[in-house]
Amino acid sequence: MSEDRRRRIRVALAGAAAALVLGIATTVLLATTGAFRSTAPATWRAPGARCGAPALPGRVVDVTAADMGPGMMGGPNGRTPMSGGPGWHGMRMMRLVAHPGTVAAGTVSLRVLNAGALTHEVVVLPLPAGQSAGERAAGPDGRVDEAGSLGEVSRSCGAGAGDGITSGATGWTTMTLQPGRYELVCNFPGHYTAGMSTELDVTP
Repeated sequence: MSEDRRRRIRVALAGAAAALVLGIATTVLLATTGAFRSTAPATWRAPGARCGAPALPGRVVDVTAADMGPGMMGGPNGRTPMSGGPGWHGMRMMRLVAHPGTVAAGTVSLRVLNAGALTHEVVVLPLPAGQSAGERAAGPDGRVDEAGSLGEVSRSCGAGAGDGITSGATGWTTMTLQPGRYELVCNFPGHYTAGMSTELDVTP
């Protein structure tokens, strides 16, 4: 077996192990923050978070942004998630998890906790028929087209748009959503192709 083949196998195994660890960590985080409860408290603050969120109107969706931390800053082929290079594409080293994944139409609030080490955001985009979350084409800048955006959470310890949700911070926004399929994305360069997208379904 050539050294190049062995290196590719090691990278693939490392990516699979990292994805498994990230999935377990996200599940534990959601369980400890109470995201699996059927009702939310009047005020909410995740353990260890730098700030909490106020009571939010409508149906509340908890979104956790996660990444593998500073170790991601130097990856396969010397690329990073921010470069959006092929070494990261498809490895899914970052993720967004939404709970619940289905809500009724009307007033919907997103409460986003950044459980990762990097700065993130959440942008709400309509999901076209026949397309799944994570299938949008990213441009040369590592970002997807935000045309038709219905809302954004990118302010640390505040509502709406800002400069990004920093590590350990919470951000939130409230929107009116019609029945349909939506995609929640982090549109910082390279983050979408690294796995930061999830579907939110809105029922009549």
